[in-house]
Amino acid sequence: MKKLFTLSIFLLCLQGAFAQMNFLPKFIRKMYFRPDSSREPGFVLLPALSSAPETGVEFGGAALYSFYTDPTDRGTRVSSLFGYSTLTTKGQTKLSLNANYWTPQNKFHFTVNTSYYNFPFNFYGVGNNTRKADADLVDERRYKYSFNGEKLIGDNIYIGFVSGFFKYFYKYDKNPHGILNTDPDVQDKRGGSNVYVGPSFTFDNRNNNTYTTRGMIINAYYNVIHGVFANNSYAGGFFNIEYSQFFQLAPKFVLGVDIQEQSLTGARSPFYLLPQMGSDELMRGYYGGRYRDRNYIAGQTELRYRIANRFGLAGFVGTGEVFHSTFTTAQLKPNYGGGFRYFFDVEKGLAVRLDYGVGQQPAGEKRESGFYIALGQSF
Repeated sequence: MKKLFTLSIFLLCLQGAFAQMNFLPKFIRKMYFRPDSSREPGFVLLPALSSAPETGVEFGGAALYSFYTDPTDRGTRVSSLFGYSTLTTKGQTKLSLNANYWTPQNKFHFTVNTSYYNFPFNFYGVGNNTRKADADLVDERRYKYSFNGEKLIGDNIYIGFVSGFFKYFYKYDKNPHGILNTDPDVQDKRGGSNVYVGPSFTFDNRNNNTYTTRGMIINAYYNVIHGVFANNSYAGGFFNIEYSQFFQLAPKFVLGVDIQEQSLTGARSPFYLLPQMGSDELMRGYYGGRYRDRNYIAGQTELRYRIANRFGLAGFVGTGEVFHSTFTTAQLKPNYGGGFRYFFDVEKGLAVRLDYGVGQQPAGEKRESGFYIALGQSF
């Protein structure tokens, strides 16, 4: 359920007041005021709202359908269909359709994503020490499709594949002297079209995939990438591994640990494929893509306090960096912050998340920070 948008805060605030009142239409009560113990499918039409440093406020419309493929088996995980269309205060538009499907007894897991982004953003160059003064506004359009599948082959072990297609297209003629045009470290400046396929591995013994209180998940995959169309000769790869573990310290306290490493392989370094620091999940507070390079490593720990069934708090600290070939602890950037959680579907563990993250203070600049609104836990 990562990277999904939230329903309106207004509706969430009303839920406690109206949950037991019958004057609302039945379909409204069923969508927004579900009983805590319901395992029936849930469908909601949502005003979409989110926030991040690279987008500003993002708003639009969304629909979420959540369900269990086997409602009688309490071990079967939550599946979902999710679609949204949004605009941002920084002139970006997004359209996305997503499916996350768990078969009965979690024997198979499939994810599908189709998206189109018209996404102007500030490009700062390549490396772990870019300058805000070098910001270059770049018009980006991107199309993505992915289909991933995994099969349970043993105790909590999944083996499968990742596959997909993406196309990036850039316009930067408005600023011919900008860093995207002039920096020799920036490769494939016009974008490109690529297909990819590769193996994936997951170990997952979490007790819940939407609100985990104990267990571990390790996910790793490798994309073999090749250019297509218009004599695109790019050939390379992308490796990702992420480890998350959760410890229930007390009935209302959960400690989560999350570490991720990403690497671009191959001789060339298309700037749009470089791993990027900053998101609503990891290194919160950093502008997404302000720092990017061939390798990225980051980690965080988050303490979660469940005040009541529907309310929670969280505090987090972390660190990370991007680098070309050599990792050094002296280049690690700090990260810390906290947030609020509202569980609008207690049975399925679905929650709205509001976080404020803080990062480093580069020389001569303000301290980096950001406010986030999202659906689902950060990891």
